[in-house]
Amino acid sequence: MDRLHRITLLFGKQSVDKLKQSTVMVCGCGAVGSFAIEALARSGIGRLILIDFDKVEESNVNRQLFAMDSTVGQPKVEIAKKRVFDINPDIMVEALNMFFDENTKFNIKPDFVIDAIDTVQSKIALYKWCANNNVPFVSCMGAARKTDITQIKISKISKTTVCPLASKIRHLIRGLGLPDFPVVYSTEPAAPQHNVGREFGSVITVTGSFGLILADFVIKKLI
Repeated sequence: MDRLHRITLLFGKQSVDKLKQSTVMVCGCGAVGSFAIEALARSGIGRLILIDFDKVEESNVNRQLFAMDSTVGQPKVEIAKKRVFDINPDIMVEALNMFFDENTKFNIKPDFVIDAIDTVQSKIALYKWCANNNVPFVSCMGAARKTDITQIKISKISKTTVCPLASKIRHLIRGLGLPDFPVVYSTEPAAPQHNVGREFGSVITVTGSFGLILADFVIKKLI
């Protein structure tokens, strides 16, 4: 039995063959993106394009799959690539150590894009790129300061509530005339923090759930 035996039993050979023939681009390899990548790799996606400009820091260890004591200081995309190959050496992986912004240009046409970027400007740039190239995508909203995984939802950005990031994104895309699109978000009000600063607290049970829901959405769309 091969590594995809159990998913083949669930979805059937034809669906698994579709996954093998699909290309998914994941922008952001951190707390949310790492779990999305893990799920896609273990589900037999044939080609992954991974984008992130950051390196692993010790403070990432509590919530990011690619962050371990042995990987601190290394580029996240390179760790992600090695892990994907260890899961399934048949997967084609392109690891792009770069910052996605308005000036990003490349000749890539994935079948689906997952946005797991933290920066609003980069998220908007990615939405524009997907819209201009007619590439379907799903985006992650705010996962920090959340503790209740039962309040994680998926809907069009126009239907989101509570999440401040989703509210900001809604306003920006209306002004730019961008089409509605699916997002993963939480209806839970932000939890109080034990310090005041620019960094937000987060826990792996929530960020990981966001990533798995993103991957689940893409897998089911592809098959």
